[in-house]
Amino acid sequence: MFRKKHPKAGARPGTLVISHASPPPVIRVMEYTPESVKEHEIDDVESLRRFLQADAKVWIDVQGFGDEKVIRAIGELFGLHPLALEDVVNVPQRPKAEAYDKHLLWITRMATMVDHGTLQTEQVSMVLGANYLLTFQEMYGDVLDPVRERIRVGKGRPIRNSGHDYLAYAVIDAIIDGYYPILETFGETMEEFENEIVDNPDSSLLQKIHHIKREMLALRRAVWPQREALNKLIRDECEFVTENVRTYLRDVYDHCIQIIDVVETYRELAGGLMDVYLSSIGNRQNEVMKVLTIMASIFIPLTFLAGIYGMNFDNMPELHSAWGYPMLLTIMFAVGVGMTFYFKRKGWLGGQRSRPEE
Repeated sequence: MFRKKHPKAGARPGTLVISHASPPPVIRVMEYTPESVKEHEIDDVESLRRFLQADAKVWIDVQGFGDEKVIRAIGELFGLHPLALEDVVNVPQRPKAEAYDKHLLWITRMATMVDHGTLQTEQVSMVLGANYLLTFQEMYGDVLDPVRERIRVGKGRPIRNSGHDYLAYAVIDAIIDGYYPILETFGETMEEFENEIVDNPDSSLLQKIHHIKREMLALRRAVWPQREALNKLIRDECEFVTENVRTYLRDVYDHCIQIIDVVETYRELAGGLMDVYLSSIGNRQNEVMKVLTIMASIFIPLTFLAGIYGMNFDNMPELHSAWGYPMLLTIMFAVGVGMTFYFKRKGWLGGQRSRPEE
């Protein structure tokens, strides 16, 4: 369920609320030019100042919010607006794009699969300045290794030769594309569930279907607002995003729309699986009740005959006959076999109902 870290009512703007479970910040820097790439891991926030004064392009990645002093020092060094820093730290925020005087704040949600099919979404905040890109992540690990590798190798559309806005686009594109493998996994899982429901419906499948529906709801809540944020970046003029990069952002917008369509389709399929499960359970119960009804119908006349000849009257002629008992058993056997054959011929006991020849 939705759990937001928010300050107390009436707190001043810019108040940070950091979870005790948040890991300590790890700061990594990629400094690159068209000819070279350097990577650093920073222990002292003040040492980041030299990267802002360098001619090379800089990507500063901060993973973890566990130290408020470090986060505030980074905010002061880069001149982040207090409201922007609050949105970065007090997670989760709704994905959005906010332009400030000295930087552009973009908030998105990154999705990953953990623990054998469990979905985990994490807020990723990007601060795009004139000469830097600053990213914040809640936890360690991400889906951005392909972007880092592209910077190291320099193949394809060279990130090294482009501005920081193109790097921001590459990060956004990698996060959005990270939803596709997750959707493929859920699609394969629902196909397996459908086969299991038809072949052997079980109560454990009901819990799995509910789990899929919750995950689809979480995906929809993560992806849907990103469409609006991307549309704002594409539509509104911003000094930090060039017209060339807006063209690439339109492609990301198309991917986002496609993901939303797939998520909505899978949500409907999950609801359909619930209907299929209930129908399968109903059909199984109907089959059981049909068999029990047929068995009862076969034994009702036999019970009637046994009841008639179980009465203790002296004037019943068959009671003193030597052949009375075997004849009664023969009649009961014939009635049982005849009714079984009749039910089978009607198709009520397996097989198909016989049809007259044309």
